[in-house]
Amino acid sequence: MSDLKIAIMAGCLRMEEEASLRKAKEMGADGVQIGCPVELDAQGRKDYARKIRSFGLEISAVCCWGGEVDLGEDGAEQHVEFGKRVLELAADLGCGIWQGHIGIMPEDVSHPHWANFVRNCAELARHGEQVGACLAIETGPEPPYVVKRLIETVGSEALRVNYDPANLILWPPLLAKRQGVPYDRRTAWEKFMPVEGADLLGPYVVHVHAKDARAEDDGTAREVPLGQGQIDWPVFVSNLKKHGFDGFFAIEREVGENPVADIQTAIDYLRTL
Repeated sequence: MSDLKIAIMAGCLRMEEEASLRKAKEMGADGVQIGCPVELDAQGRKDYARKIRSFGLEISAVCCWGGEVDLGEDGAEQHVEFGKRVLELAADLGCGIWQGHIGIMPEDVSHPHWANFVRNCAELARHGEQVGACLAIETGPEPPYVVKRLIETVGSEALRVNYDPANLILWPPLLAKRQGVPYDRRTAWEKFMPVEGADLLGPYVVHVHAKDARAEDDGTAREVPLGQGQIDWPVFVSNLKKHGFDGFFAIEREVGENPVADIQTAIDYLRTL
């Protein structure tokens, strides 16, 4: 039996909250990744965390910003201020991890947006240090080395990584299309390193999205049930374990006609690793 800590992104079950918590426990999960109930007051947050624990589950992370925010743009101050509230929420709930997309970072550090990313993430990280939580940047729109460069430039333990290997397969065809250039699967794999990037970013990974995908030579890319895609999961997990990763693998299944069945398949597969 695997010793992996497995969570489910609760929203992927497509159920009411209590039903999703009950189902997650029945399916053999150890935890759930939740949305962002930032409106809860102090007592409400305690009650919410207690409720999840009553089902025998942990909160693996808080999920906020699914791609609608870009910290590289000018005028992102309002997003930074809201992000501070999310960090406080993550700390109050006891998980201490906020997972989110922060925009597409430029590969060229001379690009004006790069300085914005550094400044805004540094401000969030300083607040995270104060409250005891971190922002775990979702991988995907840029190669892992760019994420590593940002984290090392900011230099704070409150800026970490949520590693989603499937995103590193799904994003390159999309970016090629946006840029009007041909998609080359081999080049994309070598640059975005879906599996090997876990070794590069391993020291900074605090949370993982267990999601799989396939990209064809013609640029067609799709999310598929875990274990049916192009991620070599034993190698991927090994790359994380060598850096001491002991956090949650949160199963994400955003598509498909029967996500509950796909998530159960994912849990059963991860338990074999």
